Amino acid sequence: MQAVKPAAPPLPTGTPRSGCPVSLGLDIFGDRWTLLIVRDLMFSGKRHYREMLASDEHISSNILADRLKTLLNEGVITKTADPTHQQKVIYSLTEKGVSLLPILMAISDWSHAHRPVSDAYRPAPTPATLPPAWQQELDRVRAAHLTPQPL
Repeated sequence: MQAVKPAAPPLPTGTPRSGCPVSLGLDIFGDRWTLLIVRDLMFSGKRHYREMLASDEHISSNILADRLKTLLNEGVITKTADPTHQQKVIYSLTEKGVSLLPILMAISDWSHAHRPVSDAYRPAPTPATLPPAWQQELDRVRAAHLTPQPL
């Protein structure tokens, strides 16, 4: 049995493969880890490196560090010093990151329809309720990530 090669990291900023909008997005999110990091920030409330490292998918520390750097460089997330711990930083989504919510919801909807989603993630939202749910979720994520937190 052959070992599976890890996915190639996204291309650096400024070196798109083409001007195609799908290709441009995949230059940032076209690996197996980046959108999972955004998912953890958005839905799981994970804001620290170690919390993301402990996700069910078992991302390696070097991959996590690389993807966080890419997301920072692309303006999808920010990092600030954690006032409760001198050696920690807090990662937050920017408005650019929050705007990925409909993409994550669409991927989730597709997976509910076509993949063996575990019971922990059911029931799937119905298409008739997605747009209002997206707006509510966008509001919640904006409040968590874009509202200044008292120190």
